[in-house]
Amino acid sequence: MEKLKEILDSCLDEKLIQLVLSGARDKKGASKVKVRPIRQRGRLIFQASEQRGKQEFHKNYEKEELTEAVGQYLREDFKQMQVLTTTEHISVLAGKKGNLSIKRKRRQQEGQAADLSHNRKKRYILEEGVPVPFLVDLGVMTAEGKLVNARYDKFRQINRFLEFIEDVLPRLSRDREITIVDFGCGKSYLTFALYYYLRVLQNLDIRVIGLDLKEEVICHCNELAERYGYEKLTFLTGDIASYTGISRVDMVVTLHACDTATDYALEKAVKWGAEVILSVPCCQHELNGQIHCETLEPVLKYGLIKERMAALITDALRAGRLEEQGYQVQILEFIDMEHTPKNILIRGVKTGREKRNKKLDDCADFLGVDPLLGRLLRP
Repeated sequence: MEKLKEILDSCLDEKLIQLVLSGARDKKGASKVKVRPIRQRGRLIFQASEQRGKQEFHKNYEKEELTEAVGQYLREDFKQMQVLTTTEHISVLAGKKGNLSIKRKRRQQEGQAADLSHNRKKRYILEEGVPVPFLVDLGVMTAEGKLVNARYDKFRQINRFLEFIEDVLPRLSRDREITIVDFGCGKSYLTFALYYYLRVLQNLDIRVIGLDLKEEVICHCNELAERYGYEKLTFLTGDIASYTGISRVDMVVTLHACDTATDYALEKAVKWGAEVILSVPCCQHELNGQIHCETLEPVLKYGLIKERMAALITDALRAGRLEEQGYQVQILEFIDMEHTPKNILIRGVKTGREKRNKKLDDCADFLGVDPLLGRLLRP
């Protein structure tokens, strides 16, 4: 851990913008820790925000205390650390035996120093005051980069999505072209956000393919990509189940793909061996028509309850099947429930450790269901 101490010694100062610990080893513990510098009574200290479920706990550290705490976090609680300073980006992956994989990349342009005030506005990946072309066209920003108040929820949703991408950055290679497929991309504002973040802000060599059935939408998205100069962002008309246009994919994104379209997208991701899967399912009707369980009949007789239970069970079984295929899976809250009921995101990161789970079959049998993803992945 001496190398880690050297890194922290060099970046835990006013150049630090943010340090993020993620990739929790224990799902029951903290899911993420974010650290930022603040100035308190003239002294530079570091405020850590530890996320546990829906609760957030704050603790202030001196530099030496934080160095020790980060070392313990990487040994016991988290698999990765991202450090962003005004001059560089540092990625650290921690192995089971305490070995560290470290990548450092200097930023092409020196970034703005962190706001050291104690009570500051939430930091977003896409910041107010920096005009982003697709956000201007979407009506979220003015041409000067000022947020449009009526579209603030959309701005927050886009940034929330990019936070999920930020967490998995260490899994994306910086040494070759990365291929990303977005199934059911629709109007594609999140696809444009993903491309802008990874290509423009992170300077990764990426190729993004958006796929949707609506020809007029695809045509419009291609026109926008050309106007913005996004050379490796392409939109195609096609069906998820039958798409065969590529043989290797690093990340699969499927946001609000309706009903079993999500299952076909997840199957494609598994067959491609995608390192990262991000899926926000929508309209899960399949199990609502299948589910039959005498024990639960007093509950399932209410249509609304049955519909919601079927949707939750669908996503839980999907997560379990991905775990069987060698993915570490988290089910996360995408945005607050008040904005949309479709607020669950399934995030899978490939580990390669496949393991059959008979309890999934027992659960499906108890409920009288046979979901599509399980059938698609069945040997």
